[in-house]
Amino acid sequence: MLGRVNHVAIAVPDLASATTSYRTTLGATVTEPQALPEHGVTVVFVTLPNTKVELLEPLGDASPIAAFLAKNPSGGMHHICYEVEDIIAARDTLKASGARVLGDGEPKIGAHGKPVLFLHPKDFQGTLIELEQV
Repeated sequence: MLGRVNHVAIAVPDLASATTSYRTTLGATVTEPQALPEHGVTVVFVTLPNTKVELLEPLGDASPIAAFLAKNPSGGMHHICYEVEDIIAARDTLKASGARVLGDGEPKIGAHGKPVLFLHPKDFQGTLIELEQV
């Protein structure tokens, strides 16, 4: 079911500062910020030869990232995103095996313009999982 790792997401309290660190200190290529109001975040992607790192900060007080940063003020790993070929088939298989899909269970459009779903971290060793259809 799982394809390659699409990205690892890191929640940060200051996206501009984190972007500068990745560009200047690590010499990375970083995309321009992209606001995703439907997900409550602003994101940039660090482009790597084999995957991406997503840096995300809250977009408004109701953002789920704001709650994460309240518990982890310096930021930290938020989720890992795996690619799947058919997100509906993956969702149905996971639900049939007892995994919990967050939200209403219907895919939303993610930062790459593709359908995404999130899986409950309690079902996956404490790690929030994002699935993205490719």
